[in-house]
Amino acid sequence: MEKRSENKEPLKIYIHTFGCQMNENDSERIAGALIDQGAEFSPSPEESDLIIINTCAVREKSEEKLYSLLGRLESIKKRKGLKIAVVGCVAQLYRSRLIEKKPFIDFVIGPDNYREMKHIIADHFKEKIIATSWSQEWHEVSHPQIFRESHISAYVTIMEGCNNFCSYCIVPFTRGREKYRPMENIIGEVKYLAGKGYKETQLLGQNVNSYKDPETGMGFSGLLRKVNSIDGIEWIRFVTSHPKNFTIDIAKVMKESRKACHQLHLPVQSGSSSVLKAMNREYTREEYLEKISILRDLMPDISLSTDIIVGFPGETGKDYQETLSLLEKVRFSNIFSFRYSPRPLTAASLKKETVPFDQKKKRLIELQNYQKKLQLELNKSFLGRVIKVLCLGKSKKDPSLYSGRNEGYQVVNFKSEDNVIGHFVDVRIDSCGPYSLIGEVTQ
Repeated sequence: MEKRSENKEPLKIYIHTFGCQMNENDSERIAGALIDQGAEFSPSPEESDLIIINTCAVREKSEEKLYSLLGRLESIKKRKGLKIAVVGCVAQLYRSRLIEKKPFIDFVIGPDNYREMKHIIADHFKEKIIATSWSQEWHEVSHPQIFRESHISAYVTIMEGCNNFCSYCIVPFTRGREKYRPMENIIGEVKYLAGKGYKETQLLGQNVNSYKDPETGMGFSGLLRKVNSIDGIEWIRFVTSHPKNFTIDIAKVMKESRKACHQLHLPVQSGSSSVLKAMNREYTREEYLEKISILRDLMPDISLSTDIIVGFPGETGKDYQETLSLLEKVRFSNIFSFRYSPRPLTAASLKKETVPFDQKKKRLIELQNYQKKLQLELNKSFLGRVIKVLCLGKSKKDPSLYSGRNEGYQVVNFKSEDNVIGHFVDVRIDSCGPYSLIGEVTQ
């Protein structure tokens, strides 16, 4: 795929990504593979030869966004020579049905086939192709080849897939069963990033704390210890953790490791034990809160975030109130909250929906407003304090300010007379909103 046609011009690609950090990292891999073969980024879909849409199937709304985007791209597609590729979880889920529904799509490529993307496009640029095969083998990507948007914070994938089969979740059907990256390769990539001057690494997986090195059997806590010993990297984060797999040993390593951030995303999904049972989460409200208590005993300063689903089939008003009370009890620094929507192939999709759409919407708005109040209270506790911040760039809303994250992964916008992008700075917080802290670099 070094040159796309007789005119010898580089292939111009445009990538649009839906979804989580895993999807973002997948797009970085795809871009790196194509650029390595001579492709170039295009600033817009209109100026590209190949539009790649990396999709998420976790929620119905993500699919709606995909089809909305495809609708806008159909007119652009009429331009001779332009190709459109739909990749990722929606591609894996619907396969040939995508092309049947939207005949102007050229390539449908599942998550386990990204390694073949450069060959697929090179060999089949004039014909449609569907590539959604599965393999239980780990497919290593050369880390120098990954095209990373940030030169400060980098994603490092350590595992893929999920074995849990939560009753609402489509991930096992779109990402497959769990497979683990060799620890030696993970350590090699983190060392490479440290050598390139990266300050932070985020270890990624659908369920990172179920990780086991396929060669030695060493678990996630052992991996954390090894990454902590690498010179150069200053902060280590990881996402996502499943509460049932989160152990005291992992919490102790977080406390003992100098570089592991005292921040954790631990999706609870519901505050009701009966709903959690129906979700097949394999823990109760009490067990979740016990783990939160252990974490807070070990790390009183820990920042916690979570996922919440409202309106799951069978959720009563009492169940919903238990979710609200859990927010009050834990006081998360941030939440990601959603209305339940049935996903194909999942056990919950066979259940009768008992919560009307308007009720789901009302509960979600109430929950989000309640969390907003709690976050504002938490953020006000930072007023007057000086905190360590990793500057990631200029603020998108106000270019006169710099923007970064503190150890708790909260957004911090601040003034600085110097260019501090890529550096750690001490920021005095003088104001805040529910979603960010605002301050100025101390001299």
